[in-house]
Amino acid sequence: MYDFAVVGVGPAGARFARRAAEAGYDVVAFEKGEVGTPLACSGHVSTDIWAYVPDEAKSRLLQNRVYGANFHVGGASSRAYPFYKTEQVSNVIDRVELDRTLADCARDAGADVRERHTVTSVDERHDGVELTVSADGDERTVEAKMVAGCDGPVSRVRRQAGIDEPAEILHGVLAFDETPDDGDYVDVHLTVPRFFAWRIPRGDAGVEYGLAAPPGAEVNEMFDVLTDQYDVETTHFCSGGIPIDPPERVTTRRVFLLGDAAAQTKPFTGGGILYGMTAADCAVDAIDPDDPATLRDYESAWRDALSTEISMGHWLRRAYSLPEPVQHLGLRSLSGEIGVHMDKPTSFFSREHLGKLLGR
Repeated sequence: MYDFAVVGVGPAGARFARRAAEAGYDVVAFEKGEVGTPLACSGHVSTDIWAYVPDEAKSRLLQNRVYGANFHVGGASSRAYPFYKTEQVSNVIDRVELDRTLADCARDAGADVRERHTVTSVDERHDGVELTVSADGDERTVEAKMVAGCDGPVSRVRRQAGIDEPAEILHGVLAFDETPDDGDYVDVHLTVPRFFAWRIPRGDAGVEYGLAAPPGAEVNEMFDVLTDQYDVETTHFCSGGIPIDPPERVTTRRVFLLGDAAAQTKPFTGGGILYGMTAADCAVDAIDPDDPATLRDYESAWRDALSTEISMGHWLRRAYSLPEPVQHLGLRSLSGEIGVHMDKPTSFFSREHLGKLLGR
């Protein structure tokens, strides 16, 4: 019997597998396909990402450095309101290679990472969890003391454990123009119902175009409008769900969720890489696989780390739906040099950012 079985080897699952193995636990991790594929989300992240990967991986992962964002109330030709720093705000990375790097870190730490292994059922019992795993046409049974559900926004583990769904799952789409662009700014368009569209320069890797919208919105049509405005042809079209707002609990007696499965994401951008890995660290520090009561400690720890930022993120997202005249007024008054952190909405009230505002 393993101490932990991890279902899903994205950033949160790989981070947990690595840290748990480093702590001396016996860990097996299953990924239903190849780690990193298919691509389903953007690679635009804060510079905090480098704390989670080996130093030598940076040159392989980094595609572009970003110093700010141009916000638009309208399309590509509309007025831009710049928000920027003199130092890097964020980086654009190879998203597929990130997942593979994090999985390799888990393997190096001693975790048994198995690709092309699909977990088809999760049977939670009093003294452990039994998983049915399919690989190469064969089914086998694996037992673990606890299971980490890291299998994304439509998590099978979440459903079989009887944990509530996220409050909302947005529909995100993105695709790429292969023309190199090492621009310093991303573009954000508040032209999508209750969310936004984006353009991200990725250096020699080209340009990423994308958007996300609530269920029922015609995302493909809106995406065509976006790329038509920029007069580009895109390839490698990808789509996926973006979970927003975690359920009241993300644990049962022997199952716990991490990352997108737990909707540990930023409500104002949909990004979840750093939040998911933060929660994974909380889980390793809090959970003893021999003591199910410690799952309560994990619930408290990750919420202490992230709930204030998630709550503030909901308030920021409300600004996307304000009337256009109010959006213009707000962007005009707030644009300029900033002192905020892209993963931390509370930094809007930091001394550094307030100093930037008052110093204009």
